[in-house]
Amino acid sequence: MSRLLNPFFLLFLVLAAMLISSFLFTVHERELAIKVWLGEITDDELPPGLHSKVPVLHKIHKFDSRILTLDVNPERMLTRENKNVIVDFFIKWRIADARTFYKRIGPIESRADSRLTQLGNNEVRNAIKSRTIREVVSTDRSDLMTEIGGKLGDQAAGLGIEIVDVRIKKVELPEDVRDSVYERMKKERAKIAREIRSEGEESSKKIRATANRVREETLANAYAESEATRGTGDGESARIYAEAYKENPEFYSLYRSLSAYRQAFSGENNVLLLKPDSEFFRYFNSPISTAK
Repeated sequence: MSRLLNPFFLLFLVLAAMLISSFLFTVHERELAIKVWLGEITDDELPPGLHSKVPVLHKIHKFDSRILTLDVNPERMLTRENKNVIVDFFIKWRIADARTFYKRIGPIESRADSRLTQLGNNEVRNAIKSRTIREVVSTDRSDLMTEIGGKLGDQAAGLGIEIVDVRIKKVELPEDVRDSVYERMKKERAKIAREIRSEGEESSKKIRATANRVREETLANAYAESEATRGTGDGESARIYAEAYKENPEFYSLYRSLSAYRQAFSGENNVLLLKPDSEFFRYFNSPISTAK
């Protein structure tokens, strides 16, 4: 027990552990590792787990095997119409060949960002230059990203990198151009609104004219029909009166006189100046008319 607590023995154990650990290293499942012997790669397919090395002579370089995202800063680019647009995109990539990546990029993984940024900007710039603004922001967007991803993938393969995806997040006009474009669009929309309003007013006038014509025709037809009906009614009335007169002239005369009295004395302040022996008062003087 005292031997285990001996400081020299503990120091020996520590040194032995450090010596043994210097001969060992681990590779995680999310890592790619290469073993370099005096600057030459001796092994680039190390599986996950515990591995051995020779201290000082061997150097172990590890890289992230997961899919990484490179968010490229927005850049101003020219379209086919020589219009400036600001393009914001990102690249998803991963290391596919650790040996090639180490030879072309080096042991520092972050150096790949600058290389991919340069390559990505060049490919996006070339693709934007061959298209109009409308094609970039609408119908051709998916084809554009597929084209950029394919060309960038061919170049990145030489760096040991696999391009998983390229996505354009946003395409917008520069601030100095945006106001002028907005004013032009505003004027175009105002012009279209005036044309639509003018067409609407013209249609309104046509509809009103048609409605007025139909109204006048309807009223004219109704008036003609009413006059015809009134004429028929008057004729029928005259016929009935004539037949009634033939049946009993005395009664007919009495009926007509009573109707005249009713109309003459229907008001409150009616005044008539007639002779007492006037024909109008013949039924007041005698219940039987003397008229023949």
